[in-house]
Amino acid sequence: MRRPTRSTRPAFRALTLLAATAVVVTVGGAAPPGAASPPQADAAPAKVPVAVGYGGAVASVDADASAAGIEVLRNGGNAVDAAVATAAALGVTEPYSAGIGGGGYFVYYDAESRTVRTIDGRETAPKSADKNLFVENGKPIPFEEAMTSGRSVGTPGTPATWDRALDAWGSKPLRTLLKPAEKLARDGFTVDATFRSQTQGNEARFRDFPDSAKLFLPGGRLPVVGSTFKNPDLARTYQKLGRDGVGALYRGDLARDIVRTVQKPPVDPKATRTVRAGDLRERDLRAYETERRAPTKVSYRGLDVYGMAPSSSGGTGVGEALNILERTDLRNASQAKYLHRFIEASRIAFADRGRWVGDPAFENVPTRGLLSQKYADSRECLIKDDKALVSPLPPGDPRNPSRTCGSPGKAAPTTYEGENTTHLTAADKWGNVVAYTLTIESTGGSGITVPGRGFLLNNELTDFSFAPASPAVHDPNLPGPGKRPRSSISPTIVLDRHDRPVLALGSPGGATIITTVLQSLIGHVDRGLPLVDAIAAPRASQRNAAATELEPGLWDSAVRGELERLGHVFKLNPEIGAATGVQRLGDGRWLAAAERVRRGGGSAMVVRP
Repeated sequence: MRRPTRSTRPAFRALTLLAATAVVVTVGGAAPPGAASPPQADAAPAKVPVAVGYGGAVASVDADASAAGIEVLRNGGNAVDAAVATAAALGVTEPYSAGIGGGGYFVYYDAESRTVRTIDGRETAPKSADKNLFVENGKPIPFEEAMTSGRSVGTPGTPATWDRALDAWGSKPLRTLLKPAEKLARDGFTVDATFRSQTQGNEARFRDFPDSAKLFLPGGRLPVVGSTFKNPDLARTYQKLGRDGVGALYRGDLARDIVRTVQKPPVDPKATRTVRAGDLRERDLRAYETERRAPTKVSYRGLDVYGMAPSSSGGTGVGEALNILERTDLRNASQAKYLHRFIEASRIAFADRGRWVGDPAFENVPTRGLLSQKYADSRECLIKDDKALVSPLPPGDPRNPSRTCGSPGKAAPTTYEGENTTHLTAADKWGNVVAYTLTIESTGGSGITVPGRGFLLNNELTDFSFAPASPAVHDPNLPGPGKRPRSSISPTIVLDRHDRPVLALGSPGGATIITTVLQSLIGHVDRGLPLVDAIAAPRASQRNAAATELEPGLWDSAVRGELERLGHVFKLNPEIGAATGVQRLGDGRWLAAAERVRRGGGSAMVVRP
């Protein structure tokens, strides 16, 4: 049975926080001149990409975060509790990918009722926004200027997602679940090469915002690999949320700090960067609500695949592509045919996504049509084994599937979507499962830290189309008041014919999330790869673009030449996604799987190995 849920929430109370700075202590190297030397943080748990055992499992990109979730499971918490604790810890160790300044999508399998539920915790545009949010003087703002601005900041949804999930399905109070992350922020974590590299990639942006520079470039320098990174401001913010409830982020002094930061970004006077203000207001924070949505569902090879419905395009994208591939024998196909069919199914799904998927509060999204096998069959006939399709491919019409093999719509290219996010999966001894993807959009989000609070604000509104991709094609993803930008986030849970969990999976990577989840699923289900190997396999990503992106493992292989002879065009992408998953084994054990190499490798853990 599922662990009983709690029925009360912490009351909202005011609490004054003191500002603080991050501290870096060098371990095994010279400390920056004048740096303080507080005690070193506890040694980080070892990273392993696969773990098998009993009592539950957690997989994330970070060992400290996975350990936080495992600690909750060992103390009697359920999968939802573990997911929130892991997510909060990722806000400390992966602050450029996720945190309470962002949003995400939460997919939950309830073992007692054998049902899948979801929460849409996507950020929303201010109520003052219109379709010209990113247009000035009749032209779209350059993306680089939009991403580092108050204008790109949406109302955060992550804290509200935690509250909604815990209220519905959790068993522990938020204040308890935030304790591991609070300790990690206060005592510090060990800087690895990925954290340093991502800091370096944001160094120019961070230096233009004194609070970001003080936090992430302590002493004016990049953090050293092996050093201990602390964020006492975030520790106090977590303490506030644990004491007052997440409502403290949506009203009161913390909300006012967020609004002030968006409306008047605290820019260094010496900075030459153009930083536009946003129009997020306290009313936008007060009005924010998560949405409980019915999950998407398709059947594939006798399994039921559940995903996230719009405003995300993940569930419809993965689902439509699986339906297109249903009639192809991928298990016995050659490597070239397998990849050809996967690439073409992805291309078609993205053509339809661009035309039809947006926030359902503003758009009439034909979700049922996009996920119908009849519609998939009308699109699958476009695929030829001796010739590649050409992008941009026109969309079809799921409301009226074509009786002839063709694309009745007009083509439009795929708009840009940022590529940084993080994903976690969790399962417990009762059989509950969570797949949760959370984000602040670009690596480093907006680049703007809320002064004294220790977290970055998202730049999620840049996921909107700045202008229609083609004047001749309706774009369902233009900005609007209170609108959720379209996402590609694809947390996925797979059940067997008896509604029991088989596996859960997800990944970061912007629009590449859909292709990463799709390729990992068919790699495991069709190609017979163990889950950890399906995650590790070299990836391709086609998103209705002129060129398909390939990781080095495929770029350097003979199969690339075979596909090029069919007309495929490729470009190199050093790294696509960073997936994690959990799998229920036949003997009752859980298997947790993560990346072997990408992002420095992931962290898979179980309660009792």
